[in-house]
Amino acid sequence: MAALIFDTETTGRNAPQLIEAAWLRVNDLRTLEVEEQFVQRYRPEKKIELGAIAVHHILDEDLADCPPASTFQLPADTEYLVGHSIDFDWEVAGRPEVKRICTYAMSRRLWPEIDSFSQSALLYHFSKDRNKTRENLKNAHSALADVKFCRVILNRIVLAVRPASWEALWEFSERARIPETMPFGKHKGVKICDLPDDYRRWALNNLTDMDPYLRKALEGAA
Repeated sequence: MAALIFDTETTGRNAPQLIEAAWLRVNDLRTLEVEEQFVQRYRPEKKIELGAIAVHHILDEDLADCPPASTFQLPADTEYLVGHSIDFDWEVAGRPEVKRICTYAMSRRLWPEIDSFSQSALLYHFSKDRNKTRENLKNAHSALADVKFCRVILNRIVLAVRPASWEALWEFSERARIPETMPFGKHKGVKICDLPDDYRRWALNNLTDMDPYLRKALEGAA
């Protein structure tokens, strides 16, 4: 069994392809001790979007001698994949058969008073030395730096939740991903449990591309 804190850099938001992957293997949930560190760049089949370059500063020419993006694979024993908004990275990695643990969703559930849940914002929230945090964050948006930042956030979550196992942490993540309020539409911001029954039924019957966690929330409010 492997639990990996995982992050990617990509060609952009439009049909993204992998250009950099990084992970930390952290099987001991109590210590999150890093057993293995991995980082590798890959050559995509399309050009990198300018908006993506502005974030991660990886240029097309940097990847000329890298292995093709299609060759990327997670370790065969990977069971849990941890990340901040992990679904995006999971999609880029080819939707492997693993259980996804989302630090973004868990942070929103644990600290609802915070005004931003980006990794950088959370690190400032937890920081005892904001000047040092600011210096560390200059490396944000490289995949390896981001998995190290995610490990810090994961440690805070583990301290707050005290899960007995990775499976228990995954179960908490799954619960945290189920929204408590309607995220869009004329009832945006209304608690799911307070939605009119006719609107809830309409949404379940007509919004075929609905987020599966929103569907769980609407079905659970029946």
